[in-house]
Amino acid sequence: MSTRIKMHETNPEAYKAMIEFDKFLATTNIAPLHKEMIKIRASQINGCSYCVDKHTKDARKLGETEQRIYALTVWRDTPFFSPEERAILALTEEVTLIHQHVSDATYAEATKYFDEKTIGQLIMAIIIINAWNRIGIATHLMPV
Repeated sequence: MSTRIKMHETNPEAYKAMIEFDKFLATTNIAPLHKEMIKIRASQINGCSYCVDKHTKDARKLGETEQRIYALTVWRDTPFFSPEERAILALTEEVTLIHQHVSDATYAEATKYFDEKTIGQLIMAIIIINAWNRIGIATHLMPV
């Protein structure tokens, strides 16, 4: 399988808009490792090999352990994640699988750990990586 198109070359204006959208993440209250957890988990669900590869590497650079990275797919069944991280991962899964809706229970759990502004930032972070996943998958972007 090879990359179909290079979005930054074929549609530079759209790609630039995505880059600007992504820059929003730098202004949030979300911890850097939590941002990477969101990116990895959404990318796993969506099947974006490029993003899984990129964000697991980025998480390692931030000090994330191999054990926790490997366990992201089964986070509910491990003791490796804090209650706050579990709330983030549940929200990530439900926003990514939006056709199943975000449950009241998941949202209520997030409100135990995060204020409204941060919950909004988490939702936007999840939306951003889902958009990148769709670009990566649709164009067959390959890990390097």
